[in-house]
Formats: sequence, C-alpha cells, structure tokens
Amino acid sequence: MKNKDELKMNNQEDFDLSHESDFDDETLNRLKELGQLNDGYNSGIQTISIIGEIEGHIEAGSPKKSTKYEHIIPMIIDVEEKDEIKGVLLILNTMGGDVEAGLAISELISGMSKPCVTLVLGGSHSIGVPLAVSGSYSFIVPTATMMIHPIRTTGLVIGVLQSFLYFQKMQERITEFVVEHSNVDKELFNKIMLNTDELVNDMGSVLVGEQAVEIGLIDAVGSLSDARNKLFELIKEYEHEKCKSKEDKNSTKKSKGSSKNNKKEDNGGK
Repeated sequence: MKNKDELKMNNQEDFDLSHESDFDDETLNRLKELGQLNDGYNSGIQTISIIGEIEGHIEAGSPKKSTKYEHIIPMIIDVEEKDEIKGVLLILNTMGGDVEAGLAISELISGMSKPCVTLVLGGSHSIGVPLAVSGSYSFIVPTATMMIHPIRTTGLVIGVLQSFLYFQKMQERITEFVVEHSNVDKELFNKIMLNTDELVNDMGSVLVGEQAVEIGLIDAVGSLSDARNKLFELIKEYEHEKCKSKEDKNSTKKSKGSSKNNKKEDNGGK
C-alpha cells in the first residue's frame, strides 16, 4: 500500500503532466525561461521582471541568475502591438550587466506609447539605473539600493587607456539618458557617480530608498500596490487622451468633407 508521500508525489506528477499538455512548445519554453507566462490580458497590465544579471551578447556564468535581453525585447514590442495590453509594470532587482543590452531595453521602454511604471526591489545597480528611470513613473521600496558608478571593464573603474574614449562616450550616453528621464541634476549625478569616499578601491555611491528620491533620480518611495495604482491612473489618462485624439481626428475629417461639398456647390456641382 502506498504511503501519503508517494500518493502526493504521484498526484503532483499527474497534475504537472496534465497541465503541460495544455501548452505548446513555445509557451513551455517561455514559461521555463521567464518563470511566468506574462500574458497580462486579464488586468490589461503586462508585468516584466528584470532579475539578476542583464545578459547581452555574451552568456552570463551558469551559477548566476540572469535576464536575457532577447527575451525582454519581444515582450516590450508585444505591449505596443496588442490592444489588450494597456500598460507595463517593470519589476527590477538587478545587479546590472551588459551595458549596451541594458541601455537598449531602456530606450525601448522609454519609447513606448503606452504607460510604464517601474518598481525597484532589492536593488537596481549600474546599468539598472537607466532601466529604473525609463518608465513613465518610478518607485523604489524603502530598503532597496541603487549603486551608481562609472562604466567598468572587469568590475573596477576603467583601466585600459586605449578604450578610454569609447567608454567615455558610452558613459555620456548613459548619463544623458538618466538625466533626461528623471529629475536628477546632471552635475549632481556626475558628482555621486565619481565619489571616491564611499566604495573601497572604486568610484561611485550607493543610494538607499528615500535617498534616490531626494536627489530626483526616482519619483517616489512606494510598494507594489502604489506602483499598480499609479499605473492604472496613467492608463486611464492614456485612454482618455487616445479617445480625445480620435474624436479630434474624426472632427477634422468631417470638417474637410463639409468644405469639399461646399466647394462643389459653389462650382455648380461640378
């Protein structure tokens, strides 16, 4: 006779197999890679999480948790293409990672027509900073941290003279993006980034929760519920503007049609 643990295990296996057959190969792969389906259709919100190291052109080491940018980019494009999705909730707990991949995702998010609210949990370090400010509105939980430092090659400040100009230009692009998409002053941001009094044998600063808000980097300290409420508010505004734009467009069409008819009448119906 089977004991309770064996029965429980068999039931769990049956449950897993029966549910697995409900998904196609593409959906199963997406579930395995992302840990969730992220269809976002019931609430109208697409949740995207960026966890661990941001993986770009080179694969991250196997012991590390990573988020692949080739998975995130199609999800963001889906948001723009699907009418069922009204907005994005971007959850961040990242150590940073591939600079170009992180900046590419940030640019894509900032260029969306639909609203996006970002929420920093745990931390959003290095290239995670542009990601945190890329949305329409940003939140950070009280205990989360953000490490701001210059671009590095192998964990330390730039040390290769031949690469200096390239890294300098890349750093300027990141700084400009952060300043443009937040309320932080450029001079203050550079000062915090080049601080030599806080990190051992390195440059940079660590901001905790409220500190990121005080300098204008993040909009507000808040929780998941705060982020969701703000997103629903922005979606409402977006939908209102969308309807208004449609009405104005229809009104313009009617006006053009009316003036065209009047012109015909003036010309004797020709």
